[in-house]
Amino acid sequence: MTSAPAPASARGPVAAPPSADAPLRIGTRGSPLALAQAEETRRRLMTAHDLPPEALEIVPIKTTGDRVQDRALSEIGGKGLFTKEIEEALTEGRIDLAVHSMKDMPVEQPEGLVLTTYLPREDPRDAFVSLRHAAIAALPQGAVVGTSSLRRRAQLLHRRPDLKVVEFRGNVQTRLRKLEDGVAEATFLAVAGLRRLGMLDLAEAGIAPEDMLPAVAQGAIGIEQRAGDDVVSALLASLNDADTTHQLAAERAFLAGLDGSCRTPIGGYATLLPDARLRLRGEIIRPDGSERLATEREGPIADAAALGADAAAELRDRGGVGFFDGLG
Repeated sequence: MTSAPAPASARGPVAAPPSADAPLRIGTRGSPLALAQAEETRRRLMTAHDLPPEALEIVPIKTTGDRVQDRALSEIGGKGLFTKEIEEALTEGRIDLAVHSMKDMPVEQPEGLVLTTYLPREDPRDAFVSLRHAAIAALPQGAVVGTSSLRRRAQLLHRRPDLKVVEFRGNVQTRLRKLEDGVAEATFLAVAGLRRLGMLDLAEAGIAPEDMLPAVAQGAIGIEQRAGDDVVSALLASLNDADTTHQLAAERAFLAGLDGSCRTPIGGYATLLPDARLRLRGEIIRPDGSERLATEREGPIADAAALGADAAAELRDRGGVGFFDGLG
């Protein structure tokens, strides 16, 4: 059962398996998509450990990124705006674990917190969503497209410099209302989010990574916990997906090597190959879409992080100082 967003009391590390009297508290943002992701985590824990529903409590936490809707993320701090308050609650013992959309996660965690678990990754692609047009190519000259993502903005302008891009903040439902109100002709949403919300019918089809490289870790759910919390570690161990772990090791190392955030247009996507190998594709784009630099790496999954770091070093050198200038 999802709890009301009332303040949770603080306690130390979990001392025993969760029960109705001492439920495991799962922290999350309060958006419909975030709650759906927390519910997925809750269901997996119930199944893995034969726990009753009342042994797992979902605690919604409002973040700065959720509260401030009238400005672009790049103006108010970037990715950490969707995690700061949740991580504070975890550090202070008001929740026992935190469920995050990994594309929102900074590459470094606060001291004492660790990302230990990734659920199986959903479809990482972007979806083109419009009430009038079937694809990007069908948009008329000068059409208005709404997005809050600097990556999507830059990728779109690189492909269609004639289009006008406006800021489009809010959850899926809010963005759809803006389309209905005529604020924009089209927008982009993550296929994974639409699928988790049961709203996949809104998109004609996902956009191939060859046409629009996804955000690093898009479609992946990560679970964060306090370091040294052995009971929580044991509960989560069976949930971790090895394939997703390898993909994100490469992608997040790529992002870290570029000092990436919501303030930088970066795409990165790793796919698994036969014989325990991995392919990473990465790109950086000037904010106005005028230049795109891309690269790729292939190697053993054991070298996933090194592949990501090497790809980042190449693009950093090729782009030079000031490549992302113009972000405002």
